[in-house]
Amino acid sequence: MKKIVLLLISVISLNSNAQLFVGKETLIHFLSKAALEDIEAKNTIAKPILDEATGAFQVRVPNKQFKFASSFMEEHFNENYMETEKFPYSTFKGTINQKIDYTKDGENQVTCTGTMDMHGVVLPVTASGTLTIKGNQVIVTAKFKVTIADYKIKVPSLYVKNIAEIIDVDITTLMEPYVKK
Repeated sequence: MKKIVLLLISVISLNSNAQLFVGKETLIHFLSKAALEDIEAKNTIAKPILDEATGAFQVRVPNKQFKFASSFMEEHFNENYMETEKFPYSTFKGTINQKIDYTKDGENQVTCTGTMDMHGVVLPVTASGTLTIKGNQVIVTAKFKVTIADYKIKVPSLYVKNIAEIIDVDITTLMEPYVKK
């Protein structure tokens, strides 16, 4: 019985030392390469969260904060495609599939499996990337593709040659330990 109590205390203390990391600087970038034009946008507002103990990674992206080269593109994105008044956020919730030693500096190739909720549609997503540890900082980079029809994003026939069916998305985030204020 004494051994079980000691084991429970050890497990609880290990979990209480687990660190949460939050995005300090984040860049989410997407690129639509279509026949007539390339369209890209950037969002630097999102604050991803990573739980070292479980590998849980999540990010909630304010759709209206994507910035485009032209205000016309931005307006169409918000009003016609993403309908940001109705769907203000896109979210990803997943788990890093590899066990990472956060006490050891270095670069780790990882995959993260979870779900993406975009435009009112929730679908499974797996993204490949790199998780780099430098001291108390974690840098996460990932790339994945989004098929817009899967998320019920409709493109008017007039613009089908302007907007790609599959969008390339990449994220880079510098994360630091969460400090309760």
